[in-house]
Amino acid sequence: MLDDIAFLDDATRPPLQKLEGLTPDQRLPGQHLKMIHDHLRQNMEVLGRLIERASTGAVSPEEVESETSGLLMVSNFRRFGNLCGQYCQLVDTHHSIEDYAIFPALAEQGAAFKAIAERLRAEHVVVHELLLRLVDALNALASEPTPEHFEDAKTVYRTLERILLSHLGYEEDAMGDALGYFGIGV
Repeated sequence: MLDDIAFLDDATRPPLQKLEGLTPDQRLPGQHLKMIHDHLRQNMEVLGRLIERASTGAVSPEEVESETSGLLMVSNFRRFGNLCGQYCQLVDTHHSIEDYAIFPALAEQGAAFKAIAERLRAEHVVVHELLLRLVDALNALASEPTPEHFEDAKTVYRTLERILLSHLGYEEDAMGDALGYFGIGV
């Protein structure tokens, strides 16, 4: 199911660039980026726990409804009528802003930041593909809750979680301080 995705090896990431003498105001854009990412992390944790519990039969559809009803991504799924819905749009919009506005400005700050921007763009491609595959797996699971579909959903979820969490952390470390230091997107 995931054999055809070109995963990116963490060891091949460009090195982080240390920026000295940042003011508290210059750190704010990076802190804001982390807050956005923390929201994505929290939603992934809830989904992971529910997928795991559902696969063992430890949660009913009513409990899933109750536990997810407060998640922004779930209310957005409902509003837009499908599982991907607004959450996928949110991630796509977030990544599009970075790809088309933030990363080019970051790349202009020198060769090291250009390499970081290019790498982050490449990671976005992998994250988006995994999001689409998770939606497909969850839709298959919803229409036919077989052990095979549970395993497929768990496999894709675990892979997306590992890749996304690694990506978010690297992105924060690689460009968080640079946003304020260089006045990017501020």
